[in-house]
Amino acid sequence: MTTFSFQNKYLRRFFFLRTELDRLLTASIIFSCGLIVFRILHTGSWMFVYMIWNLFLAYIPYALSNWLTASPKWMQQPLFRYGIFLAWLVFLPNTFYILTDLYHLHDSRHPLAPEWFDLALIFSCAWNGLLLGVLSLRQMEKLYNLPIYPIMALNAFGVYVGRYLRYNSWDILSNPFQLAADIGTMIIHPFRHQYAWNMIGCYTVLLIFIYTMMKKLSRALN
Repeated sequence: MTTFSFQNKYLRRFFFLRTELDRLLTASIIFSCGLIVFRILHTGSWMFVYMIWNLFLAYIPYALSNWLTASPKWMQQPLFRYGIFLAWLVFLPNTFYILTDLYHLHDSRHPLAPEWFDLALIFSCAWNGLLLGVLSLRQMEKLYNLPIYPIMALNAFGVYVGRYLRYNSWDILSNPFQLAADIGTMIIHPFRHQYAWNMIGCYTVLLIFIYTMMKKLSRALN
């Protein structure tokens, strides 16, 4: 066995390089991170460094669903089965949240960074987040027979909570009472939070279309 073949076989043992799709997705994420690093080095601005963290958070639900798919024996243990599902559900909105980073395109203008570069940077991150979300959701749909509409509504709700209420996934553990209070206020007084519910409703429909069309497209291309 040549050195290259041995290294290639060893690398494929890593979780994020197991399949051709994993390797392609990993390469795409590395490309996005490379754009961020290049911009930092070229401009001296740390404007988009947070997006590397966002991509990491978006990878967590995909890692969980991919692991369960590769190790179905864990599905036979109810406590583990539902514990992983809840953890996955908490982190899943991070995948679609990156779409809203497109808001920052016009706020990020820098004389040394053309707008087309920033657009490619943000869109590549959003695209990777979207792929992670769709692929992870598809895997969990097969494992748990999930109802997609409610899941997408929860995703849209999570995107709003993250973007506008500025909560993170770990706030469920670190700041649960304030999080519950803010969410409860939205539910109890929906007309006072019409902006929020309009956004959540719009994004629910958008995410349903994105997921359904990408799933149909994958079948059409086979």
